[in-house]
Amino acid sequence: MFLGCIGDDFTGSSDLANTLAKGGMRTVQYTGVPDAPAASGVEAGVVALKSRSIDPADAVAQSLAALNWLIAQGCEQIFFKYCSTFDSTPQGNIGPVADALADALGAHQVIVCPAFPGTGRSVYQGHLFVKDRLLNESGMQAHPLTPMTDPDIRRWLAAQSRYRVGHVPAETVFSGAAQIAQAMQAQHSAGHRHLVIDAIRDADLIEIGKAARGLPLVTGGSGVAMGLPANFGCTPAPIAWTAQPGKAIALSGSCSATTREQVAHHATRHPVREIVAAEIINGTLTPAEITAWLLAGDGVPLAYSSADPETVARVQEQFGRERSADALEGFFAEVARLAVEGGATRVISAGGETSGAVVEGLWLDALEIGPEIDPGVPALRAGPDLVVALKSGNFGAVDFFEKADAILAGTA
Repeated sequence: MFLGCIGDDFTGSSDLANTLAKGGMRTVQYTGVPDAPAASGVEAGVVALKSRSIDPADAVAQSLAALNWLIAQGCEQIFFKYCSTFDSTPQGNIGPVADALADALGAHQVIVCPAFPGTGRSVYQGHLFVKDRLLNESGMQAHPLTPMTDPDIRRWLAAQSRYRVGHVPAETVFSGAAQIAQAMQAQHSAGHRHLVIDAIRDADLIEIGKAARGLPLVTGGSGVAMGLPANFGCTPAPIAWTAQPGKAIALSGSCSATTREQVAHHATRHPVREIVAAEIINGTLTPAEITAWLLAGDGVPLAYSSADPETVARVQEQFGRERSADALEGFFAEVARLAVEGGATRVISAGGETSGAVVEGLWLDALEIGPEIDPGVPALRAGPDLVVALKSGNFGAVDFFEKADAILAGTA
């Protein structure tokens, strides 16, 4: 194994695995830290954790355990993957994990680049944009778990890290890999360990990837991984896929504007049913009831708890943020388990926390990377008779659920 990757959630990990597979690397996504060596021939291993919103100390411990396993597989470089909207709080978890990995690897020029132009994320003058909006004006300021209220990644990371944060501006990035590497060395000499690097085009990410050759640690969204496979002699190649017949279901717990629009569009063509958090917490709605509805539905039935920020805030005020989140995640995990036991063979999930719950509910160990559904979202084979799609809340076209099922089923 050449490249070892640590993802802080399951959707982001599949996003990264998709990028590496498209770049020609034989890639496997693991659910949690494996307890056995990787199979021979794996060139990139992605260990998917559910560490984005947990206590920073626990996130560090899990990430270091993943690091130890990846190093034991012979990895020459480590990639720490977080969301392209830098989802975290001023108390963590990106900074503490990046610090711990840098310390363990002796890394002193640590790239920090959440940019992903294919999904509208760009970094310019150290500020993160979502399309034409600053991060804190994009809707991410209302995220129920990690509200992003400052678009300056340098400031946000500095609040989390024990180390100084530097910057490589777009003007340098446009000049190519050699100039990027030279600027990184200058920033390191000036006492900066974490280096926020601007990127507004895929071409910028390729050059940053070239500049990362030989560095022990790279951090960022999946976009910056575009340039890494070539460093290991890999070239793009078609991704094989076997279609999966049978019954499809969709689950959505994301409250992003993108996912809410996708849910509304899906409702015009397929059965949808809203899951109200209060009914779950009060015990008036059971996983068995929703599962029966999903398995009986035509097309691609969708059960969703996606709501606008005001509704989410009222639920959290009534029941508490942690209790509300845990109740929904546990509910989705049980629905996914019961649905697959009941014959579902294609499961589509929207939202990082929801997808994590689905993966845990289904006890998935390793995922085979398939073709891309939308930028950052691959089809995944989870077993001989089960395929899944795990979508970050902010990703995907308006017809994502229908498109995902067509690719999973081989009817696209």
